[in-house]
Amino acid sequence: MKWFIDFLFRSSIGRKVVMSLSGIFLMLFLIVHLLGNLQLLRDDQGMQFNLYTYFMTHNPLIKLISYSLYFTIILHSIQGIYLAWVNRKAKGSKYAVSTNTSDSFFARYMIHLGLLILVFLVIHMYQFWLQMKLGAVPVLQYPGHDHDYQDLYTPVVEVYKNIGYVIFYTVSMIFIAMHLIHGFHSAFQSLGINHKKYNGLIRTLGWLYAILVPLGFAILPIYIYLTQA
Repeated sequence: MKWFIDFLFRSSIGRKVVMSLSGIFLMLFLIVHLLGNLQLLRDDQGMQFNLYTYFMTHNPLIKLISYSLYFTIILHSIQGIYLAWVNRKAKGSKYAVSTNTSDSFFARYMIHLGLLILVFLVIHMYQFWLQMKLGAVPVLQYPGHDHDYQDLYTPVVEVYKNIGYVIFYTVSMIFIAMHLIHGFHSAFQSLGINHKKYNGLIRTLGWLYAILVPLGFAILPIYIYLTQA
């Protein structure tokens, strides 16, 4: 077991594997998170969104996955910063060596984009997740339900009525898209899934994912601002 831990967290290859696996886990989470957040678009005064947030915060399995998510975000950030530092120290360059490939720009600035995304996550979790955990959001009841629900829909809508935050959120989604364009393909490449027969498909899926998922998130504050501000 010790050799396995040493391989994952002390060797260069192991660190890249950890980055890849944690990145794939976070990308899967983004899809689930987006599907849940799309409930904000329903014309039901936030009922389905509040039911979704209740399920996500009270289901034991989901709560366990949530704790794994927090750990993964921290691990992915630390490993990314460390690998960027090692790469820069060894080669006298930034996060990745410049290449002639179409995604060399995104590879070169992966660490910068990652740090900007980390700032966004801290602000985003403070505004919503932390306020919910501290009980700072209103509570309501729905007919036919035997328990109270935290009304997270109301503070979300109030924040998205602020054009400054809408711009901040949308720009952050652009940063995430840029980070994913290189990160999606790089994750599979680091795991050894690197063959000319599949690289084209993986790269195409990566571009589709990197565009559609952040776009889906960006639509939410824009829609709410345009319809409720």
